Amino acid sequence: MSDPLDSDAIAEVLAQAARGDAAAWCDIVRAYGPRVFALCQSRCRDPEVSEEVTQSVFATVAVKMTSGEYTERGRFESWLFRVAMNRVRDLMRRNRRRPENLADGQLDQVRATPGRPAEDGPELAALRRAMEHLSPADREVIELRHHAQMGFKQMSEVLDEPLGTLLARHHRALRKLREILERDMPDMQEKQAVQKAYREESQQ
Repeated sequence: MSDPLDSDAIAEVLAQAARGDAAAWCDIVRAYGPRVFALCQSRCRDPEVSEEVTQSVFATVAVKMTSGEYTERGRFESWLFRVAMNRVRDLMRRNRRRPENLADGQLDQVRATPGRPAEDGPELAALRRAMEHLSPADREVIELRHHAQMGFKQMSEVLDEPLGTLLARHHRALRKLREILERDMPDMQEKQAVQKAYREESQQ
C-alpha cells in the first residue's frame, strides 16, 4: 500500500523535493508510484514496460520540479497524472514495446518504485481484456478512476472536461463495460467474480 500525503503535508514535501531533497522525493514516489504504475499497467499489460513508463514519468516530473518549470498550486496530483496519461498515449501511438529511456541517473530510487502492485490476478486480467473493447476515451475514464484511483475533480483537470460531463461519461463507460462482460464472458463463475471485483473498485 502507498502512504498517502495529506493536503497539509504535500506542499512542504513538494517544496523539499524541488530543492533536491532525496527523502522528500522518496515520499512522493511512495505515495503516487503504485497508482501511476497501475495506470500504465492497465494499458501496457506488461510489468517491465509499465515499470519503465512509470520511471520515465517520475523522471520527467523531477526534472520539471527541480528546474522550476512546475509551481505548486494545489494541483500536483492532476499534473502528475496528466504527464502519466500523455506518456501512455504516446506509447500507444508509437505502438512500441519499450518507452523512452530515462535521461540520466538523477533519481535512482525511482527504479524500484516502492510498493508497486503485484502481477494481475485472474479477475483483474479478465477485466482488462474486457476493457479492450471500450473506446480509448471510455478506457481513459475507467483507468483514471479505478486504476489510478483519482477523484472526479482531479480527473476533470487531467482531461480538461466539465465535472458533470465527466460524471456522465464515467457512468456510461461503466454501463458499456457491464454490457461487454455480459456479452463476451460465457463462464458465469468468472464473469461474476469480475463483476464483483469491479463493483468493489467502483465503490472506493
